[in-house]
Amino acid sequence: MLKITSAKKAAMERLSTKNGIIEALAIDQRGALKKMITALGEEPTDQHIIDFKTMVSEELTPYASAILLDPEYGVPAAKARDQDAGLLLAYEKTGYDASTPGRLPDLLEDWSAWRLKEKGADAVKFLLYYDVDEPNEINHLKHVFVERLGSECVGEDIPFYLELVSYDAKLTDATSSEYAKIKPDKVIKMMKEFSKPQYKVDVLKVEVPVNMNYVEGIGSEKSVYSKADALTYFKQQSDATDLPFIFLSAGVSAKMFQDTLLFAKEAGSTFNGVLCGRATWKDGVAPFIENGEEAGRQWLRTEGKKHIQQLNEIVEQTACSWYEKVEVTD
Repeated sequence: MLKITSAKKAAMERLSTKNGIIEALAIDQRGALKKMITALGEEPTDQHIIDFKTMVSEELTPYASAILLDPEYGVPAAKARDQDAGLLLAYEKTGYDASTPGRLPDLLEDWSAWRLKEKGADAVKFLLYYDVDEPNEINHLKHVFVERLGSECVGEDIPFYLELVSYDAKLTDATSSEYAKIKPDKVIKMMKEFSKPQYKVDVLKVEVPVNMNYVEGIGSEKSVYSKADALTYFKQQSDATDLPFIFLSAGVSAKMFQDTLLFAKEAGSTFNGVLCGRATWKDGVAPFIENGEEAGRQWLRTEGKKHIQQLNEIVEQTACSWYEKVEVTD
């Protein structure tokens, strides 16, 4: 059971539906969004990024319980959101230094939990890349780093959402069958580690424990997991934490993400919602870049709206309320 203050609980309620389900939209991407624009043959500018985020916020937050943005490009989008939608702001720098072993985390230098809260954030989100099998000296630094962040959020009495992305330092292709075989162990152990009380995490934002493309009878690739094994991994992941946790979409298609949530429900996972990014809006980048703002808006008003409404329907069928996992201490 997570023990939180009444102020944190109120903030978490602003990010959720009235039933305590998190149906949040994520568009804190910076490097990934620039790569999408570059792939269309356009040189991405700051204004491209700001305008696209603002447009997504205006058009889709009426259908979301909250939006996750970055303070570098997302402040206009935060102001443009539907006022019933809560606000999460990202605290990490985009990407990582590939020349240094360990994918060590780093903060935006000119921000703090206090400044993010002053900008209207209901919660602080931080992304951590973590390989449970890396040397202790690397993971120790990450543990200490997250402890600092948790304490900073406690000091500001603001919820701390920790996004965890697994990897393997020796495997470069996270989409390979080789990585799929070891992913469940990495994700489940990572969940257990950052559920420890010293990190002061309030909500974990996590991957599903398997690559669904390799699940027998579901994915398009040669199977790595039987359906029964994959269901077991989802249940083990859920049992690995007492904290509220939500799933990230990790760039899969909208249909695949929806099917994954139904699979998680079948497994008995007690996840508490989603923070869904590219699965909702990524196909809107091309019309925006190629044909301008009105074309981008038209896509969001039709296909984007359909994606998020369909996802919300699935989330309401499958997710559990985080109210069942928290206790107010003041």
